[in-house]
Order: sequence, then C-alpha cells, then structure tokens
Amino acid sequence: MIRTANPTDIPVIHALIRELAAYEKEPQEARATPEQLHEALFGEHPGAYAHIATDDTTGEPVGFALWFLNFSTWRGVHGIYLEDLYVRPTARGTGHGKALLTELARICAARGYERLEWSVLNWNTPSIAFYKSLGARPQDEWTVYRLTDDALSTLAGN
Repeated sequence: MIRTANPTDIPVIHALIRELAAYEKEPQEARATPEQLHEALFGEHPGAYAHIATDDTTGEPVGFALWFLNFSTWRGVHGIYLEDLYVRPTARGTGHGKALLTELARICAARGYERLEWSVLNWNTPSIAFYKSLGARPQDEWTVYRLTDDALSTLAGN
C-alpha cells in the first residue's frame, strides 16, 4: 500500500533517510533534522513531497519516496525529481519500490508532467537493474555536479 505522507510520518521518514544514508555508505551526510523535514514537507511553503510504502499485513512503514518538482525549459512543463527512494531490506522484492515509482508516474500523468527523473549510485547494481526493468534509461551524456560546504560558501563570497 502506498499513501501520501502526513506530519505524523516525520519520525519514520527521518529514520528511513538515515537507513538509506547507511546503505549508501554515507551515514555522516544525513544531517537533516526532523524539524527541517517537517518544514520542507508540511511548512508554510512546502517544497518537497513524500509517499510512504506500508506492509500489506501490518500497515507498518517499510519504505518511502521523497520528491520535488523540477522544470524542463525544453518541454515547458514540470516533472518530478525523485530525491530518495528506499525500501527496507526486509521488504525488498515484494513490490514496494515499484509501487512507489508507479504512484509517482501516476502523478506525472495526472498533472501533465513529462519526466520522472532520479539519480542512482554507479555501484548500486541491484537498483540499476530494477530501474532498467521498468524501462528507465540512464542519462549517460550528463554528469552531475554539486557545490556544498566550503566550496559553496566560497562561491557565495562568505
């Protein structure tokens, strides 16, 4: 079962983010606080959205998708950028990841969005195989660049 996250889900979303960071071998980078997540998802001007995957039997959360809108200047419409997709190891292979992506695809279709995009670590071959099985294709001609921490501060003139 997939449902839209609500404010009471903040603790589980926070926990799932930390689990994802550990899986991606970067636990120290997961610095978001529950308060920051609440503001981003449910504050006065939310800029992100989340869906929760729950166990069909117990109703317990087993995964999540956290996303935001992007915009294609070439197509002239919004799309969805999937920031995080994570399903707990005990629930993998049971359709929760596909169900989360299906829900985001449905949102795209209903709203006229023409893209659903995300990034995946090159070493994460199980996820890459899963995404390819759904028809997703890597954008190999693009390289992601990122400014953070000192480099971002330096460029900003701080």
